[in-house]
Amino acid sequence: VSTQSTWGGRHLRKPSMARIALFAAGAGLLAGSFKQGRNTVVAAEKTHEFQVEPLPYPYDALKPHLSEETLRFHYDKHHKGYATRLNTLLAGQPDLQAMTYEQLIQTQKTGTGVFNCAAQVWNHTFYWKSMRPGGGGEPTGALKARIEKDFGSFEKFREDFSAAAAGHFGSGWAWLVEDDKGKLKVSQTHDAENPLLKNERPILACDVWEHSYYIDYRNDRASYIKAWWNLVDWEFANANLARSKL
Repeated sequence: VSTQSTWGGRHLRKPSMARIALFAAGAGLLAGSFKQGRNTVVAAEKTHEFQVEPLPYPYDALKPHLSEETLRFHYDKHHKGYATRLNTLLAGQPDLQAMTYEQLIQTQKTGTGVFNCAAQVWNHTFYWKSMRPGGGGEPTGALKARIEKDFGSFEKFREDFSAAAAGHFGSGWAWLVEDDKGKLKVSQTHDAENPLLKNERPILACDVWEHSYYIDYRNDRASYIKAWWNLVDWEFANANLARSKL
């Protein structure tokens, strides 16, 4: 059950913890201990340290669209860095250390250090899984049908998503989400915010923070987004769409 509340300094529709946990668990974004592979980021129960999962592919696997240098810089410096800062911020706070990333995102005020670090770890994990070597092309299965129903065509969806990602002012994220009425739509979030704050179920994510593309594309975000389409993992997206019905 969702409730209306002033959440994170804004009046937002707050999704229930149970709904977030159910989606995240199915998507491999919630667990009780750190796991390898495509299961994700969690708080280690004994050490009370937040960690990030390994990349789901080698550093050079997304070439030529994203270079090994970009992935090493982005993952090692930025993604891991958020977890390191989060552990520093939570030192001596066992109640918060015992939470999952999703619980921190839901309970901490947006814009604070704890929220920003927890959300950025979660967002980056989802972003890495939105891509795969040899990805791209057009969606298949249920997602293809839903995109055609809600956007009119894949071409229209791609146009809308690219425009949102390229036109996003400042740092943030572009998402394909399913809203609380069950309709697919393109969504943008600023800085560390993500669709969990708006009771939307994320299907795909594209990072438009400058650090995600500057090494390869300098300030040409549009070229980065064009390259991103060659990496999209439609299997991951289809699985997220199926989980949103749980």
